Amino acid sequence: MITIYHNPRCSKSRQGLEVLKESGEDFEIREYLKEPVTEEELSELLEKLSMAPIELVRTEEKIWKENYKNKDLSDRELIRVMVENPKLIQRPVVVKDNSAVVGRPVSNISEFIH
Repeated sequence: MITIYHNPRCSKSRQGLEVLKESGEDFEIREYLKEPVTEEELSELLEKLSMAPIELVRTEEKIWKENYKNKDLSDRELIRVMVENPKLIQRPVVVKDNSAVVGRPVSNISEFIH
C-alpha cells in the first residue's frame, strides 16, 4: 500500500496527490497536521527515506527561523521538534513498502511509484 503524508494547504502536496490519483495505484492519505506522527513513526519514515532528520526539516518556515535555526540539535531533538511542529516536515512524503520519497519535485513521486 502507498501512503502520502499530505498537507492540503500545500500546493506541492496537492500536486503530489494528483500524481497518485492519476497513477491508478491504491493509496491512503495521511493528513499529518490532523493526525500527527509519533517520534517512532518519524524515525521509521526517515529510515525509509534514507535521510538525516535535518534533511526533512523545512528550514524556511517561520517556526524554524525564530526558534531553532542556530541551535545545535541532535537527531533525536530534531525528530522531537518536527513531531511537536509538524509544519516543519517536508511535504509531501510518499511511502511504498520499505522505502519513501519526498515529492519535491513532484516528478519524484511518478518515478518512485513506477
